[in-house]
Amino acid sequence: MPENVARKLIGTHLVSGNMDPGEEIAIRIDQTLTQDATGTLVMQELEALNLDRARTEVSVQYVDHNLLQADEKNAEDHEYLRTACLRYGLWFSKPGNGVSHPTHMQRFGIPGKTLAGSDSHTPAAGSLGMLAIGVGGLEVALAIAGEPLNLRMPEIWGVELTGALPPWCSAKDVILEMLRRHGVKGGVGRIVEYYGPGLDTLTAMDRHVIANMGAELGATTTVFPADDAVHEFLRSEGREDDFVEVAADPGAGYDLVEHIDLSAVEPLIAKPSSPGNVVPVREVAGEPVAQVVIGSSANPGLRDFAIAAAMVAGRQTLPEVSFDINPSSREIYSDLTRMGATLDLITAGARIHQSGCMGCIGMGQAPATGRNSLRTMPRNFPGRSGTREDSVWLCSPETAAASALTGRITDPRDWAAEVGTDYPKLNLPAEASVNTAMLVPPPPEEDARGIEPVKGPNISSLPDFPPLPDRIEAPVLLKVADNISTDEISPAGARALPFRSNIPKLSQFTFTQVDETYPDRAAETKDTTGHIVVGGENYGQGSSREHAAITPRYLGLRAVLAKSFARIHWQNLANFGVLALEFANPDDYDAIEQGDVLVLDGLRDALVAGPELSVHNSTRNIDIPVRHRLSPRQLEDVLAGGIIPKLALRQEGR
Repeated sequence: MPENVARKLIGTHLVSGNMDPGEEIAIRIDQTLTQDATGTLVMQELEALNLDRARTEVSVQYVDHNLLQADEKNAEDHEYLRTACLRYGLWFSKPGNGVSHPTHMQRFGIPGKTLAGSDSHTPAAGSLGMLAIGVGGLEVALAIAGEPLNLRMPEIWGVELTGALPPWCSAKDVILEMLRRHGVKGGVGRIVEYYGPGLDTLTAMDRHVIANMGAELGATTTVFPADDAVHEFLRSEGREDDFVEVAADPGAGYDLVEHIDLSAVEPLIAKPSSPGNVVPVREVAGEPVAQVVIGSSANPGLRDFAIAAAMVAGRQTLPEVSFDINPSSREIYSDLTRMGATLDLITAGARIHQSGCMGCIGMGQAPATGRNSLRTMPRNFPGRSGTREDSVWLCSPETAAASALTGRITDPRDWAAEVGTDYPKLNLPAEASVNTAMLVPPPPEEDARGIEPVKGPNISSLPDFPPLPDRIEAPVLLKVADNISTDEISPAGARALPFRSNIPKLSQFTFTQVDETYPDRAAETKDTTGHIVVGGENYGQGSSREHAAITPRYLGLRAVLAKSFARIHWQNLANFGVLALEFANPDDYDAIEQGDVLVLDGLRDALVAGPELSVHNSTRNIDIPVRHRLSPRQLEDVLAGGIIPKLALRQEGR
């Protein structure tokens, strides 16, 4: 039968399982991507796995998150990552070289390959015709060690694009339109595949914008074909020989289909504090703006910065607006400067920051409390900016630049009409300013064996976690609402991020966005009963950071009972031995209150017997039916206390 791009990519890498939606499959991984906020744990996991040498075609460690060096902690992490890459055979992208996703696309992405990354925006590489999936760090470590990636076979959601975007709209408005239609859960259990004649109007970097924020839909990944646009991108990067055509067969079908007429798209914006809270810009026009930030992996292309530069050229942003530019890679920064656009931005009042994630992860550029911040970034979860009570809006570079000039949220079409200007025609360089000096290749294997990774005092070892007990009788220490994000479980920002490789210290930030008392209360039951967390729908949406599973586990978390889980966090819980259960009847969420004591007895036999279980609320003397969705493989992980304890038991022959 004719096959779509997604099924072709999976089929050529399938190790086990059948490609039926919902069935567990295992796929071979060609490449991996790690960044510094998650990579330190990956290196510790490689050590725990006793890995001698990376077994992938290419694995790259980027330093793009923890760039601010206010003290010694981030610098220690960077040196640990650099030396661990030498030891295990990974490429190392030095601090300031660029955000992982566009930099990987520029230097390493190859059509038809698979990529597993310990960053939820790894699907951005789908813009090149790759199968790129964001997962927890432990799964990346296993992929580096040569193990296949396990996942549930998704449905393939075909989105046909026709027409062409009108002036003052760009790729960001396309993905915001998808989020306007479907919200942050619309892509759960699905791969989004774009096709149709409208693709001819989108460059490879335009597609990167759309694929990147497919993560906000909850999608497993997003894929595009590798066509002429991809060929041209690789040619401009001096990598034309890496091009391989990847296309759907004529007549290929999809599990479900959607249509977007690009010519009907209008400027859109996501209101605080969810990427799914999308409305037309015209509906919120006039709201005052104190900060505008352009950059991040969600708008990383040269075009995205150049269009803003062209709009502000010869003009001045308002004094009450902080206009911040985060170049997404050193290469793009070089090209922006080569074409004179950097000078246009600086002259207009822009603050130019180093190439990296920066404000996207709350590492600098935190906005003032109660003031609106417009950002071209992928997420606006509460507190992610680094300001606890923030008000972050997500929009295109066109909307951002127009708003920086007016001091209020502005539809760029209205701004253009008011000042009497046409949509800028950009003269982008045909050849990229390729400079690989900040990419450090791995040494020969014989030279690597004698290298010892340098661990500073802020770098801990992975905690030892015991097996799942047969009986859990523990209090509900926290009850949270729908769509709790991993940013709220394990916060981003300049205060917490430097402790990413120090689990005991990082645990003190756990859930503090929701309840500042959680770490202290958890410590009281950590070594006795442990505790349980109850959640609503889409529990654990957002970042792939496995810290959101590890630090509560370190504080004694035994189980999470929720209406539903986001894919990556659900897997991360299993990876570290936390039992993830779902209400059989979502209304039973109301039958549990914070402080109630829940009992699960005879767990080890009950879990193996089937997916249906019963939780007894001893405080209210009621039984609540629940279920799990764990495969036999995942059950083995949970019962052992996590993947690493399971592997240790196997090595001991038990």
